[in-house]
Amino acid sequence: MISVVALLLLGVPGAAVASPQDDVVVHDLDTNGVAAYWTPERIAAMPTGPTAPPGTPPVDDATGAPAPASRTIGRLFFVDRDGEDSSCTATVVASANRRTAVTGGHCVHTADLIGQDPRWHTKMLFVPGFRDSTRPFGEFVVRQAVVHRTWTTDDQRTEYDQAFVVLDRSSPAAEHIAFDRPADRFAREYGYPRAAGQPGHQGRPEFTGQRLAQCWGTPVLNPGHPEVGPENVWGVPCDMGGGSSGGPRISGGAVVGVNIQSFNVDSDGRWCPIGECVRHLGGAQFSGKVTGKLYARAQRG
Repeated sequence: MISVVALLLLGVPGAAVASPQDDVVVHDLDTNGVAAYWTPERIAAMPTGPTAPPGTPPVDDATGAPAPASRTIGRLFFVDRDGEDSSCTATVVASANRRTAVTGGHCVHTADLIGQDPRWHTKMLFVPGFRDSTRPFGEFVVRQAVVHRTWTTDDQRTEYDQAFVVLDRSSPAAEHIAFDRPADRFAREYGYPRAAGQPGHQGRPEFTGQRLAQCWGTPVLNPGHPEVGPENVWGVPCDMGGGSSGGPRISGGAVVGVNIQSFNVDSDGRWCPIGECVRHLGGAQFSGKVTGKLYARAQRG
């Protein structure tokens, strides 16, 4: 069950400001017209993955299943660096300003396919509990994005692929957040995937961005390609595809990481090529060194 903390309600757009002391970059977004932009028709037109052949039985297991409705986890809509409509997942976390959510770094800022020309995403809208094109808990326009300076200059540094967004008003609920916890503890990962690999998942509302999905298990470390080596990326076996990025990894009643990438591991915990062993979905384990600095700054937004 998702641990929820009940909360009491309580620059210049486009500019990015960095603090040389802590390497935190704060980007102010233009909020004008954002809510009006994300119409039901526009959201419905976003592409999704393949649909299973007729007669394929649905499969619910630890690699992908429906998740209960949430007031804290939602779809994060945005226009990407190339001007295309897209979405990730984000989660409201307990904070001093009561309007801070956590997501993936590549959900707010990306470079092109060769790692150049980095740009901020625009028209960001957070919809907690999004379900079947409805917005049961309202919608929140994102006014600021907070990332580590390293992520803005090198999008191959996976440990820095994390971000916080500051919403336009307070949220009535939030998840706990924790840093520097052991990573190999039972966890659930949540997201709004728009695609899946297994036929028993394909085409269902939980795998076309219409409903919240989940995976669960004991996270393992991404061993990395033999020529590269491991990174601080932990995840569980999971079939959630694009759109689940930024979704929370919850363990011990707190968000301890977010989904950022898939990786494949064999039964001995070794790297293997795509399609030859078990697909995992994971991300960096939150740390005080990286995440803590971003979180502290976002709370002041």
